[in-house]
Amino acid sequence: MSSLLFFMKTGVFDSGMGGLTILKALCNYTNDYDYLYLGDNGRTPYGTRSFETILKFTQEAVEYLFKQDCKVIIIACNTASAKALRTIQQKYLPQHYPDRRILGVIRPSTEQIADFSKTKRVAIWATPGTVKSESYLIEIGNFSPDCLVVQQACPMLVPLIENGELNNEACDYFIKKYWEQTDSQLDNIDTLLLACTHYSILYDQIKACLPSGIKIIEQGSLVGPSWKDYLSRHPEIETQLSRNQTKTFLTTDQVDNFNSLACMFLGYPVKAQKIEL
Repeated sequence: MSSLLFFMKTGVFDSGMGGLTILKALCNYTNDYDYLYLGDNGRTPYGTRSFETILKFTQEAVEYLFKQDCKVIIIACNTASAKALRTIQQKYLPQHYPDRRILGVIRPSTEQIADFSKTKRVAIWATPGTVKSESYLIEIGNFSPDCLVVQQACPMLVPLIENGELNNEACDYFIKKYWEQTDSQLDNIDTLLLACTHYSILYDQIKACLPSGIKIIEQGSLVGPSWKDYLSRHPEIETQLSRNQTKTFLTTDQVDNFNSLACMFLGYPVKAQKIEL
């Protein structure tokens, strides 16, 4: 007797809007699948919060997405990936959802980043929480021990992006300030990894403000191919994912504001639903 296969969705979680850049990249490589996006806009940003708070918020989001029939969840928030992912994978998942999977964005972002640098000197821009975790230093050190890495916290960029304050002098001011602080830490940097999913929406502005010749790497360009590769290596997961090309959007804050900013991130209109965690 053959059993019926229950198809499930892929969840994408972020503290706010930045994870939409990851969702866009995932769809560029695997558009057939059904994605459920959850932005915790009501409690963003995560970057300056304590480990305990980030773990609590992330676990609440993970629990909600699993209850919405997600087989696998991609935590598209660097701060949550840095501070909460491992604890949830090792302690929460085996106890409550041993047949589900949770992935982050740090590992796929660090596996190949050194290959982009000729000088083997790489800079990381991230939130204060991600910088403090030193996750990128550790992971890049594991994959590319010959690579020198400096980190720069950029606390003002996420609030500017979340409030739609782009393409203005204030944004340029902070980009230039953070690059000056980055450049003062290490000579001959030739590669900058934007290790916050929000930052890629500022790609053109960052490129215009930085010296020519600096390679600016967006996380989506690394995470998208990594997700496709993951599915090819894990047929036990891939065969259980539904493939109707749907995208559903959830937010913990005002729907109108989310829809407006989401259109800016994705390039097409969305209609989100407000939920409580």
